[in-house]
Amino acid sequence: MGEQVTYSTPEADEASTAGNRLVHFDKPAFDLVYQSHSPAKQKASLFAQMARFNALYMVARAGSGHLGSSFSSLDIVAWLYLNVLKPADRYYSSKGHDSPGLYAVQTALGVMPFEKIHELRRLDGLPGHPDVNTPGAHTNTGSLGMGVSKAKGFLFADELLGNSGGRIFVLTGDGELQEGQFWESLITASRRRDGRLTVVVDHNKIQSDTHVSSVSDLGDLEAKFKAFGWDVVRCNGHDYGALEKIFDFQSKDGRPIAIIADTVKGRGVSFMEHTSMKEGQEYYQYHSGAPSLDKYKIASAELVEDIQAKALALGLKFPKCVEVSIEPLRAPQNSERMVPAYTEALLAEARINSRIVALDADLILDTGLIPFKEEFGDRFVECGIAEQDMVSQAGTMALAGLIPIVHSFACFLTSRASEQIYNNCTQGGKVIYVGSLAGVLPGGPGHSHQAVRDITAMSAMPGMTIIEPANARQVKSALNWAVNENQGSTYLRLTSIPYEQSSELLQSGEFQVGKGMTVREGGDVLILAFGPIMVSQALEAATLLDKKGISAAVVVTPWVNKIEPAWIQAAIGRSKCVVTLENHYTECGAGSFYITAMASLGLLTNRKVFTLGVDEVPACGKNDEVLTHHQLNGDQIANAIFEKLSS
Repeated sequence: MGEQVTYSTPEADEASTAGNRLVHFDKPAFDLVYQSHSPAKQKASLFAQMARFNALYMVARAGSGHLGSSFSSLDIVAWLYLNVLKPADRYYSSKGHDSPGLYAVQTALGVMPFEKIHELRRLDGLPGHPDVNTPGAHTNTGSLGMGVSKAKGFLFADELLGNSGGRIFVLTGDGELQEGQFWESLITASRRRDGRLTVVVDHNKIQSDTHVSSVSDLGDLEAKFKAFGWDVVRCNGHDYGALEKIFDFQSKDGRPIAIIADTVKGRGVSFMEHTSMKEGQEYYQYHSGAPSLDKYKIASAELVEDIQAKALALGLKFPKCVEVSIEPLRAPQNSERMVPAYTEALLAEARINSRIVALDADLILDTGLIPFKEEFGDRFVECGIAEQDMVSQAGTMALAGLIPIVHSFACFLTSRASEQIYNNCTQGGKVIYVGSLAGVLPGGPGHSHQAVRDITAMSAMPGMTIIEPANARQVKSALNWAVNENQGSTYLRLTSIPYEQSSELLQSGEFQVGKGMTVREGGDVLILAFGPIMVSQALEAATLLDKKGISAAVVVTPWVNKIEPAWIQAAIGRSKCVVTLENHYTECGAGSFYITAMASLGLLTNRKVFTLGVDEVPACGKNDEVLTHHQLNGDQIANAIFEKLSS
């Protein structure tokens, strides 16, 4: 389910985007092709290449997104929209990674306003993964494995409500087929004998990090679908003649249809195609992330050359590309990254403890595990996109005497494997869970990837200690404690994006169980912050409050659900107001533990206490846009505290 290097090591930054001009085709260019009397196959081929060009523009402008999956599926999507879909039909992508390509087609055809191509991963623009509130989207996707189940729900509702409905086309990825729900959904789909359902597997052979076959080989995919009672056809997903025949296929006895479309990841740009990977190259580079400026120019020039040739062959006079200046992408000053610090800490612990094993869920790049795999290959387990399987393996590894450390994005690890984590906790044995991409940022991927409910999920696990480090130094201390001191299981909640390092935090005290660190003194208000994003906002808020004559202390603690009573009592001191500030839902988040602890100690009398955090479905957009939308930037926090004190 990877978002890959975009967030742990951004390719698109101020240096590579300042003064840059990007290019795209406008809607009249697409209208010229769409309204022409060109043969269907040639028209679709040209249209798809133009959509690739605009998808490249969208991802480059956003600074993140998925090109590989968009490019591999665009011939299929273009053919469907141009030649197959009827008004009553539904099409959606189950994998969701290909949304830039889908948006490029939909904007070109007027399914949504064309101007939206400039707003990929922006607030009130186009979400990083499909959302039902976006024109043309029939359901939310992005969390893998759900697409066929959702189609069955539509089909059942149509039948029960007497709707004529239409056909449903669902695109899935081949890496996605590692999710257990996908196979569960096939069984009853075939029993319904509803030939209106067609599933297309974008079989591009590459999942987030590497080759599907090297992670969890799909074997005889055709035989597997047939065993579940589906009619199966297979074709070259880039051959329009084959696509025409395959989408005309009708099941004789009403069985659902599975189309296995063999594709090339990154199709259309030579150096992005996975078939161009050098011999021995293990990791595909273009699953996600914006290309560098040099790579963007090469890719766009290659696409333009092919587009012009195709247009010339059809006798179409083609308009020029439209140039657009873009604002530079700025990284935080004095930035620090948590994932590389975690990598170093993990290697240090593994070198002195041979019982440590690392398990990964197809996110080896995002979770910083490549160095571990290279040094301790016999202690590394790649589980693929199968969090439940990974966590259950870890549980029995722990019972057998190992120290398993499992890795995935926080949003998937803590939700998809919740039952398995609970089972592990009830049977004993120490497992360390590491959830990266935690919190509302990055905001670009959208709510399917924004982990703002993971503390709630993990706080219900018996004996689980939750730690949210605020900087690289705390990451190392937290892992050392989890491995060598804690007798139970630990959940490390890691920020993946670069963040501004606080000089105040660097000068603060030692890492002590259940205790935080005062990084700014103050007597009127105590701001209790969790994690690096909120620490920087808390310090900014305290500075602004000082200008209003309010003295605010800032206390940072990595301990979410382990609180030392004497410490919290001393930290509060004579403060008139206590604010807990967190990168999570306000309900059942870290603040709930601290307010409960304060109440049990009788510390709430004559004090105003409240929590600031996320209180709605997380917004999708640039990081600063998302913080502002949720009223979580320093200025907004200061105003909220001032208003509370004034009321």
